[in-house]
Amino acid sequence: MLILNINSVQATYPDKPIKVIIGFSAGGPLDAHMRLLVDKLQSILGQPVIIDFKPGAGGILGAQFVSQSPPDGYTILLANTGTMVINPAVYSKSSYETLKDFQPIARTAQQALALIVNKDLPVNSLNEFIAYAKANPNNLNYGSAGNGGISHLVPEMLKSEAGISMTHIPFKGSAPAFTDLIAGHVQFMAESLPQAANYAKQGKLKALAITSAKRNPVLPNTPTVIETGVANIEVVGFYGVLGPKGMQLETVNKLSRAFRDVLESPEVQKKMIDQGADPAYLNSDQFTKFLTTEMPRWAKAVKEAGAKLD
Repeated sequence: MLILNINSVQATYPDKPIKVIIGFSAGGPLDAHMRLLVDKLQSILGQPVIIDFKPGAGGILGAQFVSQSPPDGYTILLANTGTMVINPAVYSKSSYETLKDFQPIARTAQQALALIVNKDLPVNSLNEFIAYAKANPNNLNYGSAGNGGISHLVPEMLKSEAGISMTHIPFKGSAPAFTDLIAGHVQFMAESLPQAANYAKQGKLKALAITSAKRNPVLPNTPTVIETGVANIEVVGFYGVLGPKGMQLETVNKLSRAFRDVLESPEVQKKMIDQGADPAYLNSDQFTKFLTTEMPRWAKAVKEAGAKLD
């Protein structure tokens, strides 16, 4: 009698396309980041990698979708700081717990934010913007990629530190928020450096400051927030890949190694750095430890900025 070993006839992962969920609209920073990685990732994994957008609620809808997907490695999430560590702190009734409901796979990048304004606003520095905001209380709107994200929290931190008033207008991702900033429907945003720098260089908006500890070569003439002296804000966000809890260790490690190999490519590294991001790979275990330390740090920042939502 012939006895088949089931495992021996099972196809090796991956044997079909892998779907990367992004919880924001197409055309935003996460989309741009994933498009830098996708060609080499497909080549390494030997399967198509499909980017699928599920925008809404500051990345929450996309995260929920992945957390409820089969843990087979074919549906994974490309997430940012807001989705993973800020949302759970901002929302008193969060629909997921990052380390309980997700399997960290790899951190892919770190990047600062730029504080940006509509090009027609009569200010050319962060100090001038603060003075303008104080002279025009409640007349300024700021856009964000959605409630609870880093682009929501950083302006709240600025409001708290500088004693100014602005009204929050949340969007379903950075792309529509940028559109309204450029059109003048909102006047201010805090957004990831690569895309903000691109628009600033095109003259479509003005970059007033960046949130890292040091200036970034992509915007060498733009000071840090700390340099300006108006606020003590140092914020660097991250991007990372996670899957549903319960994934097989072999699958997690294979995906993690694939992202490592992509991020070690000199071509990919140069493109990321030229855009203002830092390649910052962490493997699954390292990324898990990183998230464990980031969550209480951001919970404290949320509390101090008064950005809690129900």
